[in-house]
Amino acid sequence: MVYISKVYTRSGDEGKTMLANGAFVGKETLRIRAYGDVDELNTVLGMIRVELAREPRRPAHEAFCAKLDGQLARIQQELFNLGAELATPEAAEGGAKLKIEQRHVDALEHEIDEHNAHLEPLRSFILPGGGPVASAAHVGRTVCRRAEREVVALARAESVREESRKYMNRLSDYLFVVARAAAKQLGYDEALWDPKTT
Repeated sequence: MVYISKVYTRSGDEGKTMLANGAFVGKETLRIRAYGDVDELNTVLGMIRVELAREPRRPAHEAFCAKLDGQLARIQQELFNLGAELATPEAAEGGAKLKIEQRHVDALEHEIDEHNAHLEPLRSFILPGGGPVASAAHVGRTVCRRAEREVVALARAESVREESRKYMNRLSDYLFVVARAAAKQLGYDEALWDPKTT
């Protein structure tokens, strides 16, 4: 259990922060940037859940909203585990207590397939939009891609577990499909890219 008695410690005033193993590194390093972006992504998932709670409740939407909220709540927990893993330089050598496992990747793939099964095939790129929940999911998708790029950059310089890299790649796909599913299930039109209008 985490116990925080004081919010500020002043230990980061010189531009360094402490990793899970007690080592101090610069706040601009690849590892900090990677788990910082994962933290930002977790915040966006919280925003998606807020938008989901604001959505007018209609009986036809209840099951979808409850299922999606449950999935997002679980993913937020998994992202905290991923952040802890990325904060542990020895994670790739088995030194992380909290980590992403293949079962987490498998769960995302299963949920992508479930949501996608009810969608029409894509015949154009989609512009971000499709209602408040879908729009927030599109923001999540783009933040997830940025976080994934930071994790990949870290993996080029240091050891990062394959499951974590795969998870980030799959999560952005999940958020894309969720954006489409939310637009359809909640009754909003998707905006399609039409290059002839530009």
